Amino acid sequence: MQINGNYRNLQPNYLFSTVTKRVAEERRRHPGKPIYRLGVGDVTLPLCPAVIGALGKAVEEMSAAETFRGYGPEQGYDFLRERIQQYYAAFGVSLDLEEIFVSDGANSDLGNILDLFSKENTALIPDPVYPVYLDTNTMDGRKVLFMDGGEENDFLPLPDPSVKADLIYLCSPGNPTGAVYTRAMLQSWVDYARARGAVILFDAAYESFVTGDLPHSIYEVEGAKECAIEISSLSKTAGFTGMRCGYTVVPRTLEREGMSLNRMWLRRQTTKFNGVSYVVQRGAAAVFTPEGRRQTGEATAFYRENAALIAAALRELGVWFTGGVCSPYIWMACPEGMGSWEFFDLLLREAGVAGVPGAGFGRNGEGYFRLTGFGSREETCQAIAALQELYRARGLAG
Repeated sequence: MQINGNYRNLQPNYLFSTVTKRVAEERRRHPGKPIYRLGVGDVTLPLCPAVIGALGKAVEEMSAAETFRGYGPEQGYDFLRERIQQYYAAFGVSLDLEEIFVSDGANSDLGNILDLFSKENTALIPDPVYPVYLDTNTMDGRKVLFMDGGEENDFLPLPDPSVKADLIYLCSPGNPTGAVYTRAMLQSWVDYARARGAVILFDAAYESFVTGDLPHSIYEVEGAKECAIEISSLSKTAGFTGMRCGYTVVPRTLEREGMSLNRMWLRRQTTKFNGVSYVVQRGAAAVFTPEGRRQTGEATAFYRENAALIAAALRELGVWFTGGVCSPYIWMACPEGMGSWEFFDLLLREAGVAGVPGAGFGRNGEGYFRLTGFGSREETCQAIAALQELYRARGLAG
């Protein structure tokens, strides 16, 4: 027999596992030393009351024969899909119920969606990038091209007419950079994809952090339903990192080679996926009620404020950064040409602050570093103070 040899082309360890291991090693070397974790993008606030109430009621239903639920529809219960449909309508996007598929999170669907596409296709991926985009295509043996992000384009690469690609990955607000595409920028990507018959895989996991007139969905752009699949999550919107619930939108009008990608995804899900639990979906539906929106909005604002505090400190120190406005992420330049893993070790050792080295997100991430606003307010403020002290003590402030 033969194994999938493409796994030999992966990095030996997943980025965040390596970060976690190094932080654990520092704790072992210096027990009792405070370490402020502003690296892994997990939430810290509890589920909101509206969600907890809905979960409790759903658990009670499962205790009685007349309200017990067994297998549910693989594409999700209508009571949740209708709420998602209404949510999109609030920012001007009309979706059919059959275009919405409930999932156990964006991470799963970002990999599973590749079942719809030939391994002969070429994927175009941003650099720096969330590692799952690259790793899942590497596992399939698909050819990958990169679009360069950097300070010169605010880490928001735009189409290059000379590049031919079949699958295009976009993430806005971006992970790891926190940068956000405008409608005009997304329109240029939609026009590019339509002209080439390509499909955009749009990661909208952080759309709830968007403020002002920036787009929440790629479907706010003309023609996107003919060329884009949107994948989103409640992990950061409503603290569902441990609950696992998200959704993928596959428009009915999206066809390639005479095949409906909507019907293909339905067929794939009914074969390989048994759906998200009834209890979790009831909790998810509560997120989209007026009370749930208000309560989860307060949590999002809290994380956004944490990011704003970090941004203000970096601004005062004269450090270049992006993000921190419509995103929980701060993407900062390492000082004095320092490598990102070198800066990781310095920051962890001397300030007790754990972030994520930019090199882990790709070649163009070298020399940059990601911090998150997902910590507690106390931990965030302590990390900021430790960072400022390190910069001033070493003369790194601009």
